Amino acid sequence: MYLILFGAPGVGKGTQAKILSQKFSIPHISTGDILREASKNGTPMGLEAKKIMNAGQLVPDEIMVEIIRETLAEERCKNGFILDGYPRTTAQAESLNRLFKKLNISDYALVCLNANDDEIVKRLTARRTCKSCGTIFSLSEIENAVNCPVCKAENSFYQRKDDSEEVIRTRLEVFQSSTKPVKNFYKNENKLIEINGLNSIEDVTNEIIIGLEKTFSKKELFH
Repeated sequence: MYLILFGAPGVGKGTQAKILSQKFSIPHISTGDILREASKNGTPMGLEAKKIMNAGQLVPDEIMVEIIRETLAEERCKNGFILDGYPRTTAQAESLNRLFKKLNISDYALVCLNANDDEIVKRLTARRTCKSCGTIFSLSEIENAVNCPVCKAENSFYQRKDDSEEVIRTRLEVFQSSTKPVKNFYKNENKLIEINGLNSIEDVTNEIIIGLEKTFSKKELFH
């Protein structure tokens, strides 16, 4: 089973990716992680991507899709994967489609987590990060706490710039203008599963599984 997790920043893709990865025993492939890994490993594409990123530029689609191809061809991905962070544009979706055909991947779906912008802003502005260990918490998790629950550092909570309302609104505008059309692309391909991302973590997971059961056979879900 091959999944693409899709949705606006802060909608909960990373959380669901970890849950689904464990449930179905397939790897979570974060494009941010594989870019860093390719750069660290010094592959030709990784070195090229590193040079581009160090210059503060976006990695071109042709390099990105080649790094993804190298990752998806690995042994760990032979029974499926969860792709998170790609595609972000319809051009990337088209490139990924061509890659899937080369890899003989046809049983895939795009799981789209939907949420309104105001709720996402509310969620993300309520996040705090520990300066010491980098763990991210919601305000409700650390209410009245002085020490970090993970590393026990004292008075270490702060709000990252990325979690300010101004930055979040800008990111959401980018998503709406360039990334949301990807959903329509997969809808036209009959590969779209839409999920209410505003529900609890457990309910979102259950809704995803119900959607997958309607799309894939049990053999594909639990190979």
